[in-house]
Amino acid sequence: MANKSLFSNRQNQFPRADARNAAGGRAYKYEPKHALAQLAATGTFNGVFYANAQTQLDELRTLINQVDDNRFLAQLAVYARERACMKDMPAALLATLSTRDTELMHRVFDRVVDNGRVLRTLFQMIRSGQFGRTGLSSSLQRAFQRWLNEASVGRLLSASIGHDPSLRDVLRLARPTPVDNARRALFGWLTDKELAKWAPATEADLPAQVQALMAYRGAETEQEQAAIAESLSVRWDLLADAAKGPLVWRAIARQMGPQALRMNLNTLLRHDVFKDYALIDEVANRLVDKEAIRRSRQFPYQFLAAYLNASDQIPHKITKALHEAAEITCGNVPELSGPVVIGLDTSGSMASSVTGWQHRSSYSKMRCVDVAALFAAAILRRNPDSVVIPFDTRAYNVRIDPADSILSLSERLAKYGGGGTDCSIPLREANVRLGQRAFAGCVLVSDNESWIGTGRHGSTGVMTAWQTFAQNQRRLGVADPKLVCIDIQPYGSSQATERDDILNIGGFSDAVFNVVTSFLSNSASRFVAEVESIEV
Repeated sequence: MANKSLFSNRQNQFPRADARNAAGGRAYKYEPKHALAQLAATGTFNGVFYANAQTQLDELRTLINQVDDNRFLAQLAVYARERACMKDMPAALLATLSTRDTELMHRVFDRVVDNGRVLRTLFQMIRSGQFGRTGLSSSLQRAFQRWLNEASVGRLLSASIGHDPSLRDVLRLARPTPVDNARRALFGWLTDKELAKWAPATEADLPAQVQALMAYRGAETEQEQAAIAESLSVRWDLLADAAKGPLVWRAIARQMGPQALRMNLNTLLRHDVFKDYALIDEVANRLVDKEAIRRSRQFPYQFLAAYLNASDQIPHKITKALHEAAEITCGNVPELSGPVVIGLDTSGSMASSVTGWQHRSSYSKMRCVDVAALFAAAILRRNPDSVVIPFDTRAYNVRIDPADSILSLSERLAKYGGGGTDCSIPLREANVRLGQRAFAGCVLVSDNESWIGTGRHGSTGVMTAWQTFAQNQRRLGVADPKLVCIDIQPYGSSQATERDDILNIGGFSDAVFNVVTSFLSNSASRFVAEVESIEV
């Protein structure tokens, strides 16, 4: 007989790891499409715990070269922008498409470039030469020209915020032919051209919004300026630098959209907006507007970011509103097919900024562990029979107070751990402590950089522990238990190999929950399949 240890059926249950992760532990390498999707859904071109910005760029270009499927690149660019809510990665994919398939590039251009910031980012990436060209090709120029001519006045004004590159730089190189005198005057004003060069347009052809903005900036008194701001519908950033005092800032606050309010509470505090008690009530009420929240698809992690960044001097009524708003957004988190074990990685690497850093400065106070804890809390809130297990190299027991708000719960969960990483811990803990309870599966939220502990037959510890977990759940009557690994960093490997009972997905938007729910409900929808379902 052949070697039984080599050809045993049991060995097939433990697939041999085929890679080493960034931390040096055993791992499973993603297929190129999956790895590219993971990077697009989580990468920011900033430094993260185990990789710097250049590493991410190099990995992106390598994976793009391995994925000889331009349609998939177009679909992924749209997915990354529309569903994963990323900014830089979709622009990079679009820049690549401009050199590989101009028809597809034009087809998805407006879906990816849905605001002026993405337009300027795309322009910057193209001019950098990192994606095969250093300037606008005739095809790209047409796409830019179309966008610039068709964009609303408000969108163009928003695009003018920021520099290096500025919208003026974009206009000067894209050279759009104005469709009418109003657009001709607007382009002239945005590029600081002399009035004489606007001809045949004149200053009178400027759109009403621009004329009102000019009047605002030229106002001589705080009262006059505040009166203009009350009815001026432009982004608050365009008003801030010229604001003459608290009266103006209160008018700006009344004009802010719900997301701008959420993101700029400290700014409003600095400018004495909250000395007006009526405005405190107004801001708080707008933050918890259910219809506005659902319409804008705001998600709990966004309110967590606002909560973590809020000054201690923010009025209690407003911080309370952030808690209430996060609870409302949990309505966007679907109910799962049954209770799950939630493995929450609270190891040291998870303390890094979720958006990375540049020049040793973090882009966001939101850490990976904060996002992961919020994921766990959101799942728990909608699926209260689930169990959350924080871990690093050990499991931590958590007592859940039903009275906790989702923000308080996630804040508390994020305080556990801080040591090394063993992603098998929550499964092993469940096998021992929860062995008599039925679960639909396990959801593991981590950066996947497990380096302590190994599995049987060359597998990872997660795969070995999952095999025991799945067998036990089948014994308890769960016909098809599932393992979901939510990866919130762009490292390109997983602790569990992709197969029928295992899903690996990356990102931190609500799109993740939709895929997870479909998977746990035995839908064929998986991460790559979800991307490929995008119509382009």
